[in-house]
Amino acid sequence: MTDVLWTPPADVLQRSRIGAYLRWLAEHRGLEFADYDALWQWSVTDLDAFWRSIWDHFEVIAHTPPTATLSGRDMPGARWFPGATLNYAENVLRMPGRSADDPVVLAYGQTRAPVTLTAAELREQVRRVAAGLRRLGVTTGDRVAAYAPNIPETYVLLLATASLGAIFSSCAPEFGTRSVTDRWQQIEPRVLVAVDGYRYGDKPVDRRAEVAAIQAALPSLRHTVTIAYLDPKAAPPDGALTWTELAAPTDEPLAFTPVPFDHPLYVLYSSGTTGLPKPIVHGHGGILLEHLKMLALHHDLGPTDRFFWFTTTGWMMWNFLVSGPAVGAAIVLFDGNPGHPDLGALWRLAEQTDTTYFGTSAPFLLACRKAGLVPREIADLSALRGLGSTGAPLPVEGFHWVYDTVGRDLQLQSLSGGTDVCTGFVGGVPLLPVHAGEITCRALGAKVEARSSDGTPVLGELGELVITEPMPSMPTGFWHDPDGVRYREAYFDVYPGVWRHGDWITINSRGGCVITGRSDATLNRGGVRLGTAEFYSVVEALDEIVDSVVVHLEDDEGGAGELLLFVVLADGLSLDDELRKKICRELRTALSPRHVPDEIHQVRAVPRTLSAKKLEVPVKKILTGTPVDQAAAKGALANPDSLTAFATLAHHRTRPS
Repeated sequence: MTDVLWTPPADVLQRSRIGAYLRWLAEHRGLEFADYDALWQWSVTDLDAFWRSIWDHFEVIAHTPPTATLSGRDMPGARWFPGATLNYAENVLRMPGRSADDPVVLAYGQTRAPVTLTAAELREQVRRVAAGLRRLGVTTGDRVAAYAPNIPETYVLLLATASLGAIFSSCAPEFGTRSVTDRWQQIEPRVLVAVDGYRYGDKPVDRRAEVAAIQAALPSLRHTVTIAYLDPKAAPPDGALTWTELAAPTDEPLAFTPVPFDHPLYVLYSSGTTGLPKPIVHGHGGILLEHLKMLALHHDLGPTDRFFWFTTTGWMMWNFLVSGPAVGAAIVLFDGNPGHPDLGALWRLAEQTDTTYFGTSAPFLLACRKAGLVPREIADLSALRGLGSTGAPLPVEGFHWVYDTVGRDLQLQSLSGGTDVCTGFVGGVPLLPVHAGEITCRALGAKVEARSSDGTPVLGELGELVITEPMPSMPTGFWHDPDGVRYREAYFDVYPGVWRHGDWITINSRGGCVITGRSDATLNRGGVRLGTAEFYSVVEALDEIVDSVVVHLEDDEGGAGELLLFVVLADGLSLDDELRKKICRELRTALSPRHVPDEIHQVRAVPRTLSAKKLEVPVKKILTGTPVDQAAAKGALANPDSLTAFATLAHHRTRPS
């Protein structure tokens, strides 16, 4: 049995929000459960009763009530809360338990001085910006795009956009123009809100040229609004409005457009492994219910909490974080380099903001461990009672490091989920102990299973992670996919009627989970995911390069790992330092600095299947020591001899000096 590192306090049912929920179920539904497993089983069996209890327990503000909870359980096709109309922003801005003068947004960064918004100030900013968007002609269904970092303006813009029934989409300003336009050309935004640049650590990063290129690539744009973030004195480009103008004083009241439960709230994006990034549409009601459930019942957040997660606006954890006020929690925003001036920066931020729940990535925690950092010695973390880890599996040594150096009494919650559902479907809960190296449980309402290669559910052994019952926060669909063909192909092509997520998972007899990584080829460095298709679109646009394949080798010690790029060059060319520099320069400009490869190698051919698909996963397996015959079925390859070069490289990389 794995080590137990934390156990729930004896009075957990009296102190926690899930305890209050259980008392509510007993009083209002006549339901009592012996333990968490019994509660979970009910939540994934009686979907109607469970999700209606979430709606009722959290007193969702609705303009018209639903005629049912769930119309059909088929996936895809399940329809939640038909007939209901509501607005996500209205429910978030209710901020239960918060008075008008309570701080609810605490924003820190490396570009400007800290900013704090009270509950009243947040509502006032949303009121003004919503009125500004109306003046620009934005109405229900229009798209508003933010090329902006994790700052209050981006959050205000999301809520203002949602209040109108318009649709929000964000890209972090570290994304290059190709990454951004591949996303936004699909959704055709009407308004673009963009920063002029930012500081990353002590380095200024000017993004005015990128903003101009994005504008030129989006003929749908009618208005551009600039936030003078890097240079507050800078004048806006010709024809652009300033944020101050957008948020100008107005007498217009704060109003919320009632929309159907599944009306689009925002568009998130897959990492583009097999083509352009998939534009994943999330609905007002599904996101609201899922985040109420997770933030209150699993993370135990409420009006006394300050909730932080280190994220950019290009990762779904930002969308998760900014739902915090819906359960009464204040949110802490951070924009900048988490390693500047050293890896203690975020821990000192936790002290400065009295953070009670600190969320980050497994690679960050492991990097702190590798650096020998002892957070409790450099910061007063006495307010901290919860720590979240996601983005990659956290190994046993990471768990031990947290309890040895951060705090003995806090609850560590390793969780996993995805952009596709904008939540974690496996994670922690206050009712269960924390075991080293293990995700504590499957989340309420998430029927997660492991399946063998033949589709059989398995327990205690590695399998494909699947979800066998619908969840409200599953996408309402993909943008420009009216028949749902792309949506079905993305999740339901392997097991019809069952969601296949793309992770490897082992579920043990007590419900604990261990995820050992993606079963697809998505790249993940520093918490930023990027699909290989986007990578290839940049590399293979170079005249010198005929073909390429890229793999990311994770670091067991918690570092960034190694990103290895293999290129097939045009006839007569050889890979030299000049071409290497050119490739790196193109990737840094078009995508991000995190995706500059550590090594670039020339190969004669890229392994492909008979249907011409690149074999990233077999290449990765070979480079990590798997014999060629076990890594790929040669009979399915168009060019089986191409694998030899990777086996040779693997031998040289592991051979003693």
